[in-house]
Parts: sequence; structure tokens; C-alpha cells
Amino acid sequence: MSGGDAARSPWPWSATWPLVVLTLVSIFNYLDRSLLGLALPAIKAELGSSDTVLGLVSGLAFILFYSTLGIPIAWLADRVNRRNIIAAGLAFWSAMTALTGYVSTIWQLGAVRLLMGAGEACGMAPSNSIIADLFKPERRPLALAIFGTAAPLAYVALFPLAGWIAQHHGWRAMFVAMGLPGVVLALLMMLTVREPERTSPPPARLSLARSLWGDLAALFANRCFAWIFAGVTLMGANVWAAGAWTPTFFARVHHLSVSEVANIVGPTRGLIGIAGILIGGALIDRLPKDRVFWRIGIPAIACFLAGPAEALFLLGTSYETWVGGFAISSFFTLIHQAPIFAAVVNIVGPRRRALAISLVLLGASLIGNALGPSAVGVINDLLKDRFGDEAIRYSMLMIAVTPVLAALCFWRAAALYADAVVSEGSAEPGDGVA
Repeated sequence: MSGGDAARSPWPWSATWPLVVLTLVSIFNYLDRSLLGLALPAIKAELGSSDTVLGLVSGLAFILFYSTLGIPIAWLADRVNRRNIIAAGLAFWSAMTALTGYVSTIWQLGAVRLLMGAGEACGMAPSNSIIADLFKPERRPLALAIFGTAAPLAYVALFPLAGWIAQHHGWRAMFVAMGLPGVVLALLMMLTVREPERTSPPPARLSLARSLWGDLAALFANRCFAWIFAGVTLMGANVWAAGAWTPTFFARVHHLSVSEVANIVGPTRGLIGIAGILIGGALIDRLPKDRVFWRIGIPAIACFLAGPAEALFLLGTSYETWVGGFAISSFFTLIHQAPIFAAVVNIVGPRRRALAISLVLLGASLIGNALGPSAVGVINDLLKDRFGDEAIRYSMLMIAVTPVLAALCFWRAAALYADAVVSEGSAEPGDGVA
């Protein structure tokens, strides 16, 4: 789609269909990485391991390649065909998901998670870069909000099915059944999605080391980007810890089966999460052009409200209390993603979009994961002698603290974002605001 087409029609089919396909790709991105959390109790029973090792395998093993390879892959995506990168990564990580059903040791499981992370590193940053080229700046928050429904859609559409398969056919069959459709989707993408025209020429073809170092220095010199990076890192700790350990929390504290867990997590995280993402995206999309601060200020408020809701979920003893807390946190937790990604692609300019998104994902993934699933696993083991199965209530309280801290970071970024726009002499952020 050319820039002229975008100006005439903000939602043409040439942009809408790629957005649909990229959202489907992202659904499998989130689903495949989340399946292990659903299967952890069964894997622990069959393969045997401590919670510390399971936390490392579910979190760090995946994220090590996902986050570190994401930077050079994003650097490449700023220069070559992004559609091909995404399709190849999708086919590979889907194959690794299916292969998870055949592991026989915890070490094999860790190796497959590493390779799955390498494949999934090809997904998010190139997808955000493509969407930024398909939609004008004022439409990006809503377009990215639609793209951001992938995680809750995975929960509501496929998580219950995955749980049913695991309950009736075993956790191995679940991985195989959920992995194979991604290979078909990769073929569909290659056949029906074109690489869009870039809104600016690719960066100069310098060597990887020289170009990457200069781009990284420029990004972190941008104070708004630096505060966004800090906030997203803290929210990453929340999301990854909750994704890895919530099914185990339900099993240990509320004694639910894997199918019951999937039926609660799926619709709650899914339907309510989708509502939060779309309402937040639509609200920001309709902000007057002079209300620049609130394009990041609204995500900051949402993160702040997620913290107490998480505490209510973890510490509540009655059914109404913990379900209510879980539902409220599901609404607020992911509101920040789309507007934050939209702000990032606006402030860094088109030549560093994929790289900037990959850095944000690095914070949310590698650093956030080190603070998230692995930390919860370690604290579980430290507290289990005193609290038994109830230990997970207290180890997971970090998911109540991190959103509040993230809210403070985003609030500061919002002020810098508004100042940057004013300094440019415009009421609406455009590409390249620094």
C-alpha cells in the first residue's frame, strides 16, 4: 500500500488483510509459548524436577534465544523482506512446538524451548514494523490494539481446546495438535501477503556491528524511549510470571484440573483481555490531537490499576474475590501494549522501528523473564517448607508490585512524549520525534 492509498482510506483491504494474518501469526506466537505453563503440573509428575528448574525451562530457556536473537533479526528486518522473516520463523517455531510432544527428559525440553524462542524472535518486531508502514500515525494505536488482541484471542479461542486435548489425550498430544496449524499458516502468509512499501528507504548498509551500535546508542539517548523500556520490562515480569505460574497456582491453591484451569484462564484472560485492549485502543484513537500526554498516560493508569487487582486475585479466599481480581487484572494488564508500541514507532522514526520494538521486547522478555517465572520458581522452593502449596500465593505477589512500578515509568514517559511533540511544533506525533 502506498502512502497515497493510506491517506485516502485508513482501513483499505490491502492493509486490513495483512493485519488479520499478522494477528493470526501472533495468536500462535502467544499460544505456543504459553502451552508449557498449562502442562507444567503434568510434566513435573512425569519427568520430575524442582520448581526452580521448571521455572528456568518455562521462562529463561525460551527467552534466551527469543530476546537475544530478536535484535539482529530486527536489524535485518529494517533492511530486507519482513514477510519472509516472519513466515520462516512461524514455520520453525510451530515445528518446535510439535516436537515438544516427543521430549523424554527435562534437558530435551529445555533445548526445544531454546529453539522455539529462536523461531518466535522472527515474529513481533517485524510485524510491528509492517503495521507501521500500513497505517498512518493516528491510526496505529487502534491497528496495533487489534494486533494486540492476539494474546487474549489465543486464550479464549485455543487455550480451552488445548486444555481439553491435554485432559483427554495427554500433554504430549496437546503440543503436537497446537504446533502443526502454524506451518499451514506460514504457507498462507507467503501466498497472500505482500511485503509493503516502506515509508522511508532502508538504513545505510553499514556493517552489522557499526550500524547496530550507533542505532542502540541513539535509541537509549532518547529519554522517552528509555522510560518506556523500563516500564515495559516491569510489565514483562508481570505477564511472563503470570503466564507461567497461574495454571500451577490454580492447581495448588484451588485444586483445579488442567481442563478446569484452561476453561477459567481462557475465557477470562481472553474475552476480558480483548475488551480491555480494544477499549483502550479505541479511546486513545479518539483522543483530540492536542491530548498527546494521554496517549501514554492512559496505559500508565491501566497498569497502576492492575496491581491491586492482581493482589486481590492472589490473596482472595472466596470464589467471588479471586475470580473478580483475576477478571479485573485481565482487563487492565494488556491495555498498555498497543499504545506503547505505537508511541515507540512514532518517536524513533521509520529507519529504526523494528530494532526499537526488538529492544522493548528484549526488556519485556529477557530481563522481565529473569524477574518473572524464574524468580517465582525460586521463591516457591524457598517457601514451600513453611507454607506448602500456599507458598505460590506469596511468591506470585511480584505480579502485583511490578505493574505499579511500570505505571510510574510510563507516567514519566508520557510527559517526555508530550514535550517532544511540543518541541517539534506539532500537536500530533509524527515519525522521528526524538
